[in-house]
Amino acid sequence: MLFNGRRARGQGKVSLADSHGLVKLSAEPIDMKHIILFFIIPIFAISVIETAGADKKLPGYTDTPKIPGQKWRVHDANRPRPKVVEVGPSKTLGLKPPKGAVVLFDGTDTSGWSHNKWKVENGYMEVTRGSGQLNSKQKFGSIKLHIEFATPAKVDGESQARGNSGVFFCGQYEVQVLDSYQNISYADGQCAAIYGQHPPRVNACRPPGEWQTYDIEFRAPKFAKDGKVTQPAVVTVIHNGVKVHDKRELIGPSGHRSVKAYKKHGPGSIGLQDHGNPMRFRNIWVVELDE
Repeated sequence: MLFNGRRARGQGKVSLADSHGLVKLSAEPIDMKHIILFFIIPIFAISVIETAGADKKLPGYTDTPKIPGQKWRVHDANRPRPKVVEVGPSKTLGLKPPKGAVVLFDGTDTSGWSHNKWKVENGYMEVTRGSGQLNSKQKFGSIKLHIEFATPAKVDGESQARGNSGVFFCGQYEVQVLDSYQNISYADGQCAAIYGQHPPRVNACRPPGEWQTYDIEFRAPKFAKDGKVTQPAVVTVIHNGVKVHDKRELIGPSGHRSVKAYKKHGPGSIGLQDHGNPMRFRNIWVVELDE
């Protein structure tokens, strides 16, 4: 760089411009070490911050089995999380059951379920921690299910410890329920995931405390006489009006950190999981489908 026709080589430092607007060099020596450090230290600090962010452990695992037919592991920490979409109140909130539907919960009691330890008030039932999973007394095969749920308004915990439950079909195929609103977890365990197998297409969660809907079509698997699967279970999930799974084939029953194989079974209960969080459910009904 040239200053007044002279090249600066570290022998002087630049002063302010004089009254004529000309830049002058002072006779004081430049401390090049300090100048270099002045620029290097902030860059180093930024690099450390970025590295720390990159090294921060994401929720999930890297030592679980591979999911058959996929490149990802069960609950893979590195699996991309679904894109977040903004949704308003679901258009199926408060949807009345059609003629012929089986009403499992109308807001009054849990007489159609395996126990009565969950709190029932104001038209909803709420998980009582440690009371155990609630299973429908009636068993079903292929169905359409409508269910409304709300995660706790008071945010407590993170990842899988925040607003966790699940809806089970035939007692073993789970569509995950989780507070996934601004809450990162592993992709195949977030809200509306087919747990341990398939993340939802997008994250369509409402904020904590807001009522949400699942409208789910579940087609039960079919088995030959020898127990071999002739048709895997198939699920379509509409979460808050957004289709997040479309005729998705299941690889088998749901499992935590595991891959489970199909075993021949018939109709089974619809289950609502007690995962220790005060989840709320209401307006639960089923339409049975022809096999």
